[in-house]
Amino acid sequence: MKNAPPYAIASVDSALQLAAALQVEGSLSVSEAAERLGVARSTAHRLLAMLVYRDFAEQLPDRRYGPGPVLRGDLPQAPVARLREVALPHLRRVVDATGETANVMVLAGSDVRFVGTVECGHILRVGDRTGRTLPVHLSSGGKAVLATLDREQLAAVLESLNTETATRLERELRTVRRRGFALNDQETETGLTAVGVAVPDPGGAVRAALSLAVPTARYSRDRLPEWGAALRAAAAGVSRDLALT
Repeated sequence: MKNAPPYAIASVDSALQLAAALQVEGSLSVSEAAERLGVARSTAHRLLAMLVYRDFAEQLPDRRYGPGPVLRGDLPQAPVARLREVALPHLRRVVDATGETANVMVLAGSDVRFVGTVECGHILRVGDRTGRTLPVHLSSGGKAVLATLDREQLAAVLESLNTETATRLERELRTVRRRGFALNDQETETGLTAVGVAVPDPGGAVRAALSLAVPTARYSRDRLPEWGAALRAAAAGVSRDLALT
């Protein structure tokens, strides 16, 4: 029998109860979540919205909430945990060198998931994105990973896009391969520009990328070679350290 912790936080406990219910039982409506917890609908809605934000839940077409990618286990946990452990020191060096926030992410189906962030010290900065997902064909790290796929693997991604988007992506991936980094200039969020590079994984357990996330107000094309070089050096270091484990 487990005893409740002496300083239990009610909101955390409620969110965990909802996460467990979604994983075990499937979808819930806001009303069902409120009834289960004995709280107001507005409270249940806020809790579910936070679970969606952190990818423990997702809203379904019928407006119910189902288990998100984290609860579905879309990612291999051990390799991702090791990747994060190895990547963080390299991300800190990138932040020291560039003065901007750095991330590590992994391919998760048609998305990339952020699994680690090191924030820079600027007051105006891109914050911690750990746990968030972005469409693979729009994010800088996602495009960097796509540029490493073979023709058959890439075709599976392109098939899910409309013709115009797929054509534009193929053209952009040729540029990514040539210059060694990918760019996301406000494609996923207004006011945010990111540069990404793929991490060569010697074991092939997980496809990963590093990115530098910059407020667009501070973005400069003149710094792209510097940022790309810093990220490529970090990615090579992550790959090397993964090979040693």
